Amino acid sequence: MNLDDLPPLEVMCEGRFVRAMRRGKWEFAGRTNQIRAVVILAEYEGKVILVDQPRVPLEARCIELPAGLVGDTDPNATIEGTAIKELEEETGFTAERVERLGDFHASPGMLSESFTLVRAHGLRRIGEGGGDDNEDIAVHLVARGDIPNFIEQKRAEGFAVDVKLLIFLGY
Repeated sequence: MNLDDLPPLEVMCEGRFVRAMRRGKWEFAGRTNQIRAVVILAEYEGKVILVDQPRVPLEARCIELPAGLVGDTDPNATIEGTAIKELEEETGFTAERVERLGDFHASPGMLSESFTLVRAHGLRRIGEGGGDDNEDIAVHLVARGDIPNFIEQKRAEGFAVDVKLLIFLGY
Protein backbone atom coordinates (compact mmCIF):
# COMPACT_ATOMS: atom_id res chain seq x y z
CA MET A 1 0.00 0.00 0.00
CA ASN A 2 1.39 3.36 -1.01
CA LEU A 3 0.45 5.93 1.63
CA ASP A 4 0.79 8.75 -0.92
CA ASP A 5 -2.13 7.33 -2.94
CA LEU A 6 -4.73 6.90 -0.19
CA PRO A 7 -8.37 7.46 -1.13
CA PRO A 8 -10.19 10.44 0.43
CA LEU A 9 -11.21 10.29 4.08
CA GLU A 10 -14.92 9.72 4.73
CA VAL A 11 -16.39 10.52 8.15
CA MET A 12 -19.04 7.86 8.79
CA CYS A 13 -20.20 9.08 12.19
CA GLU A 14 -19.09 11.77 14.61
CA GLY A 15 -19.97 12.35 18.24
CA ARG A 16 -18.70 14.85 20.77
CA PHE A 17 -15.38 13.04 21.36
CA VAL A 18 -15.06 10.23 18.81
CA ARG A 19 -15.45 9.91 15.07
CA ALA A 20 -15.64 6.77 12.91
CA MET A 21 -13.90 7.09 9.56
CA ARG A 22 -13.28 5.15 6.36
CA ARG A 23 -10.44 5.49 3.91
CA GLY A 24 -10.89 2.98 1.12
CA LYS A 25 -11.47 -0.41 2.76
CA TRP A 26 -10.05 0.72 6.13
CA GLU A 27 -12.44 1.67 8.90
CA PHE A 28 -11.00 3.24 12.02
CA ALA A 29 -11.84 5.60 14.86
CA GLY A 30 -10.20 8.67 16.28
CA ARG A 31 -10.82 11.67 18.49
CA THR A 32 -12.60 14.79 17.30
CA ASN A 33 -11.24 18.35 17.29
CA GLN A 34 -7.54 17.42 17.33
CA ILE A 35 -7.85 16.34 20.97
CA ARG A 36 -4.98 14.12 22.06
CA ALA A 37 -4.02 12.31 25.22
CA VAL A 38 -1.14 12.61 27.65
CA VAL A 39 -0.05 9.65 29.78
CA ILE A 40 2.01 10.25 32.89
CA LEU A 41 4.80 8.06 34.22
CA ALA A 42 5.28 9.18 37.82
CA GLU A 43 7.19 7.68 40.75
CA TYR A 44 7.08 8.75 44.36
CA GLU A 45 9.46 7.42 47.00
CA GLY A 46 10.44 4.51 44.77
CA LYS A 47 6.87 3.54 43.84
CA VAL A 48 5.07 3.92 40.52
CA ILE A 49 1.76 5.77 40.69
CA LEU A 50 -1.00 3.73 39.06
CA VAL A 51 -4.72 4.38 39.00
CA ASP A 52 -7.81 2.30 38.39
CA GLN A 53 -11.16 3.56 37.22
CA PRO A 54 -14.31 2.26 35.56
CA ARG A 55 -14.08 2.03 31.77
CA VAL A 56 -17.47 1.69 30.11
CA PRO A 57 -16.21 0.13 26.83
CA LEU A 58 -14.53 -2.65 28.85
CA GLU A 59 -17.37 -3.04 31.37
CA ALA A 60 -14.68 -3.23 34.05
CA ARG A 61 -12.35 -1.16 36.15
CA CYS A 62 -8.97 -0.77 34.45
CA ILE A 63 -5.46 -0.46 35.90
CA GLU A 64 -3.65 2.38 34.12
CA LEU A 65 -1.05 5.10 34.31
CA PRO A 66 -2.60 8.49 35.10
CA ALA A 67 -3.68 10.26 31.92
CA GLY A 68 -5.86 12.97 30.49
CA LEU A 69 -7.06 14.68 27.34
CA VAL A 70 -5.21 17.72 26.05
CA GLY A 71 -7.53 20.39 24.69
CA ASP A 72 -10.88 18.84 25.61
CA THR A 73 -11.92 21.84 27.73
CA ASP A 74 -9.21 24.40 26.92
CA PRO A 75 -8.12 24.73 23.28
CA ASN A 76 -4.90 26.41 24.45
CA ALA A 77 -3.91 23.59 26.81
CA THR A 78 -0.37 22.23 26.58
CA ILE A 79 0.77 18.66 27.04
CA GLU A 80 2.89 19.62 30.05
CA GLY A 81 0.18 21.72 31.71
CA THR A 82 -2.44 19.02 31.17
CA ALA A 83 -0.10 16.36 32.56
CA ILE A 84 0.37 18.27 35.81
CA LYS A 85 -3.35 19.12 36.08
CA GLU A 86 -4.39 15.49 35.52
CA LEU A 87 -1.72 14.15 37.87
CA GLU A 88 -3.01 16.44 40.62
CA GLU A 89 -6.67 15.70 39.94
CA GLU A 90 -6.37 11.93 39.55
CA THR A 91 -3.65 11.10 42.07
CA GLY A 92 -3.23 13.99 44.52
CA PHE A 93 0.41 14.49 43.45
CA THR A 94 1.96 17.43 41.64
CA ALA A 95 5.22 17.67 39.72
CA GLU A 96 7.92 20.35 39.45
CA ARG A 97 8.40 19.53 35.78
CA VAL A 98 7.36 17.15 33.02
CA GLU A 99 9.65 15.54 30.45
CA ARG A 100 8.26 14.38 27.10
CA LEU A 101 9.28 10.79 26.28
CA GLY A 102 7.58 10.54 22.88
CA ASP A 103 4.35 10.02 20.96
CA PHE A 104 2.86 6.54 20.74
CA HIS A 105 -0.09 4.71 19.16
CA ALA A 106 -1.79 1.95 21.16
CA SER A 107 -3.84 0.28 18.41
CA PRO A 108 -2.65 1.67 15.06
CA GLY A 109 -4.68 -0.73 12.92
CA MET A 110 -7.95 0.53 14.38
CA LEU A 111 -7.36 3.92 16.01
CA SER A 112 -5.78 7.10 14.71
CA GLU A 113 -5.46 8.29 18.33
CA SER A 114 -2.01 8.86 19.73
CA PHE A 115 -0.77 9.82 23.15
CA THR A 116 2.29 11.59 24.45
CA LEU A 117 4.08 9.73 27.23
CA VAL A 118 5.66 12.02 29.81
CA ARG A 119 7.73 11.48 32.94
CA ALA A 120 6.89 13.62 35.95
CA HIS A 121 9.82 14.87 38.05
CA GLY A 122 9.93 16.38 41.54
CA LEU A 123 6.71 14.88 42.86
CA ARG A 124 5.05 15.89 46.09
CA ARG A 125 1.69 14.99 47.54
CA ILE A 126 -0.87 17.81 47.68
CA GLY A 127 -4.15 15.94 48.13
CA GLU A 128 -6.01 12.66 47.98
CA GLY A 129 -6.67 12.44 44.23
CA GLY A 130 -9.60 10.39 43.02
CA GLY A 131 -10.59 12.55 40.06
CA ASP A 132 -13.31 15.14 39.69
CA ASP A 133 -17.01 14.81 40.54
CA ASN A 134 -17.59 12.64 37.43
CA GLU A 135 -14.77 10.19 38.12
CA ASP A 136 -14.19 7.29 40.48
CA ILE A 137 -10.42 6.88 40.53
CA ALA A 138 -8.44 4.78 43.01
CA VAL A 139 -4.72 5.52 43.43
CA HIS A 140 -2.08 2.80 43.89
CA LEU A 141 1.60 3.27 44.74
CA VAL A 142 3.40 0.10 43.68
CA ALA A 143 7.11 -0.70 43.73
CA ARG A 144 8.36 -1.46 40.19
CA GLY A 145 9.33 -5.01 41.14
CA ASP A 146 5.86 -5.67 42.56
CA ILE A 147 3.94 -4.48 39.48
CA PRO A 148 3.72 -7.91 37.74
CA ASN A 149 2.18 -9.47 40.87
CA PHE A 150 -0.06 -6.44 41.42
CA ILE A 151 -1.37 -6.73 37.84
CA GLU A 152 -2.01 -10.46 38.19
CA GLN A 153 -3.85 -9.88 41.46
CA LYS A 154 -6.04 -7.20 39.86
CA ARG A 155 -6.71 -9.43 36.83
CA ALA A 156 -7.87 -12.16 39.21
CA GLU A 157 -10.25 -9.60 40.72
CA GLY A 158 -11.72 -8.88 37.25
CA PHE A 159 -9.83 -5.70 36.40
CA ALA A 160 -8.76 -4.87 32.86
CA VAL A 161 -5.14 -3.80 32.26
CA ASP A 162 -4.10 -0.96 29.97
CA VAL A 163 -1.53 -2.00 27.34
CA LYS A 164 0.85 0.75 28.46
CA LEU A 165 1.62 -1.24 31.60
CA LEU A 166 3.62 -3.66 29.44
CA ILE A 167 6.59 -1.36 30.10
CA PHE A 168 6.73 -2.79 33.64
CA LEU A 169 6.34 -6.47 32.74
CA GLY A 170 9.75 -7.05 31.17
CA TYR A 171 8.55 -8.45 27.84
